[in-house]
Amino acid sequence: MTLTLQDVNLADPESFVPGVPHDMFDVLRREAPLWFHPGTDETAGFWCVVKHADLVELSRDYGHASSERGGITLYDSPPGDLEMQRQMMLMMDPPNHTKLRLLVNKGFTPRMVNRLDEHIRDITKVIVDKVAQRGECDFVVEVAAELPLQVIAEMMGVPDEDRHKIFEWSNRLIGSEDPEYNVSRDEAIGAATEMFLYSADLAAAKRENPGDDIISALLQAEVDGDTLSDTEFNLFFQLLAVAGNETTRNLISHGMLALIENPDERAKLMADRSLLPGAIDEMLRYASPVMYMRRTATSDFELRGEHIKEGDKLALWYIAANRDEAIFDEPHRFDITRDNKNYVAFGGGGPHFCLGANLAKLEIRTMFEELLDRVPDLELAGPPRRLRSNFINGIKHLPVQFRPTG
Repeated sequence: MTLTLQDVNLADPESFVPGVPHDMFDVLRREAPLWFHPGTDETAGFWCVVKHADLVELSRDYGHASSERGGITLYDSPPGDLEMQRQMMLMMDPPNHTKLRLLVNKGFTPRMVNRLDEHIRDITKVIVDKVAQRGECDFVVEVAAELPLQVIAEMMGVPDEDRHKIFEWSNRLIGSEDPEYNVSRDEAIGAATEMFLYSADLAAAKRENPGDDIISALLQAEVDGDTLSDTEFNLFFQLLAVAGNETTRNLISHGMLALIENPDERAKLMADRSLLPGAIDEMLRYASPVMYMRRTATSDFELRGEHIKEGDKLALWYIAANRDEAIFDEPHRFDITRDNKNYVAFGGGGPHFCLGANLAKLEIRTMFEELLDRVPDLELAGPPRRLRSNFINGIKHLPVQFRPTG
């Protein structure tokens, strides 16, 4: 069946359960590269930005396309919630964003990230050891979720016994549209509140007894005499716990699935490990973990001959821009030798380029090095189960089997 514009429905998370609806994005890029999506009971209509060049332009043009004005998802928050969210770095525009970004950058310098290299390797070995001798596992829950969870928790100085609280909180915050998690809006708010209170207690303990971790570095950081306020710190903790956990978990899961489904590409990687950095870039392009971010127009302006009005919602679809035929040859093909310097999985440049990009790549590289060595014959043992979401490109469960190794 050939899809038409009338068939495109990106507002319904159900459209994403069988898989990312790339056929819908193909229709938009071909027939309506800047398209106003009809509203639903849950959200007003919104502009779909699906072309790479437009997405990059708007990512950098915070003067016209604001993160602060209406938040980052298509669903409008109540005014009180939105006011609180605007104190989170992800939902700020310069100059407020610039000041906060300079402060939190202190914890993500190349020196801070490189110090973790050996320790991330040790954590990864233990994770793979636990499943390698069994010959089967749920790859998402037992492998992909564990590494970013443990790394972020350790970076933030969260004690071992509390680490799975981070996992549960982030699932409740991200999974509110998925029936498996069965999370009401009140429960999602409850998760945010619990995390907020936990981070406040953690900050108080770190101020009393600073350690060699990112929390201590952030609490001591200064830019022009300014330090993080308690609220800014607590919201950054929440952002780091969710963003640093969910996105890397899903990229590792999608990356493994792409290798399983493309055995010729996996064979290339097995034969030549120098291809791994390029393979990771291709995983990021092919299966962008965050599918869109919303911006809000701050004034009337023109784009592609369309008149965008002040207050209009703009959905920047990274998942579509990363398959733009104008940038990538045969974009639906998974090709680990592709020239991928233009992919936009970490954002389209501009002020909101992903703070943790280098850390994520380090974790992903380490995990695939260990997996390719220890379980080279890993295969599906059942169908993947996707997250019901049009925001996060998530896999909840990925049953796999392989030859047990000691």
